[in-house]
Amino acid sequence: MQRTLVLLVVGLTRRQLGPDAPHLAALAREGFAATIDPVLPAVTCSVQSTYLTGRLPRDHGVVGNGWYWRDRAEVAFWKQSNALVAGPKVWDAARARDPAFTCAQLFWWFDMFAAVDWSVTPRPVYRQDGRKEPDVYSEPPALRRRLVERLGTFPLFQFWGPGAGLASTRWITDSALDVLATERPTLTFAYLPHLDYDHQRFGPDDPRSRQALREVDAEVGRLVEAARRDGVEVLVVSEYGIEPVSTPVHPNRALREAGYLRPWVNLEGTREAWELLEPGACRAFAVADHQLAHVYVRDPADVAPVRALLERLPGVERVLDAAGKAEVGLDHPRAGELVLLAAPGCWFTYQYWLDDRLAPDFARTVEIHKKPGYDPCELLLDPRLPLAKARVAWALLKKLLGFRYVMNVVPLDASLVRGSHGRPPRTPEDGAVLVSGSRAGARDRLAATDVHDLILARVFGG
Repeated sequence: MQRTLVLLVVGLTRRQLGPDAPHLAALAREGFAATIDPVLPAVTCSVQSTYLTGRLPRDHGVVGNGWYWRDRAEVAFWKQSNALVAGPKVWDAARARDPAFTCAQLFWWFDMFAAVDWSVTPRPVYRQDGRKEPDVYSEPPALRRRLVERLGTFPLFQFWGPGAGLASTRWITDSALDVLATERPTLTFAYLPHLDYDHQRFGPDDPRSRQALREVDAEVGRLVEAARRDGVEVLVVSEYGIEPVSTPVHPNRALREAGYLRPWVNLEGTREAWELLEPGACRAFAVADHQLAHVYVRDPADVAPVRALLERLPGVERVLDAAGKAEVGLDHPRAGELVLLAAPGCWFTYQYWLDDRLAPDFARTVEIHKKPGYDPCELLLDPRLPLAKARVAWALLKKLLGFRYVMNVVPLDASLVRGSHGRPPRTPEDGAVLVSGSRAGARDRLAATDVHDLILARVFGG
């Protein structure tokens, strides 16, 4: 078996394999670069699940980064159990070929309880007093202890939120170097999230985003150098490219104004009143996920009028019904009755309130589990907030002193977001890419479902 390292560099495109990414460009010259045909939705959880199973969302069931759980009447994003991904994974196929095969999965999603030998994934500690502490989950538990002793605490608040940046990517790189040298897995998966941050904040062409590309390329270079010294082959994949956007689209507000969405008012009649989306009480609502949104419609009789309403909404390029979902491989029970695709330059918000004074208290915080949809505004500090950075520092001081605190510094102005993804790319060069350090299996283009077999071919030859 050939030891192999699969790096997932989020947001990398073929167009970026140039002067700002010298290590990645050199890897492509030594081997090859191939365009990966997009998965819908082109979002983290769906694409990773396709790479690991060789199946589309209709089969593995991961229809987005989150979805509406009808039996619980709840929207839930970023769940981590590997059991949510249906079907055998690439490590199952590899172990069936050779029981001596071993696998490490570092920070790919649905990491918890996967049938791999070693895994590490973010898992904060939520204290009873409301504080959130950074931590990771690992299997076996001793791996977490060793990594924290060697590398320090995982920088969770640099993995997501206004402070997200290079520190988290560097920690993951260091953890991968440690596992490669110590456990020596046959196949290692590692996830480098760095490009996601500034590309969504500022757009992929902004100088700050080009600097982020140079930074993540340097981390790739460290991993490639170590892999070569140890005879490990390297594959690099991305899930999507990030396109410039300027127009947020609010499907939930349109559904509310048409009478399909009814918010619940907490503490009604008080100065602290705010609106909450209760999905089970709505005739129809949208779960926004970047440039795709699942629209759940309770009564089949409402599907046609809801579709007609949303087809007229500016910024919606296409509304997929049952036939449309089947066409793109998204016909799974977890999907909405309708699926929206954004027009170029547009993306979908989860926002359902019509007055910012009634926005829920969590809207201005980093709260990935309470928001009924994805919110890229969590990467930003509110520019209209006086002394926003000072407020962050004061909140952190209260945390260090053991007091409860609220980091309510996230803007509600969705027009501040400058990059998004999820829809098919405008050109193949702006979508997902695979870069191989070997010429074996060289090609110019492949389906996302082919990545599974290409990984097996790299490990076993052929």
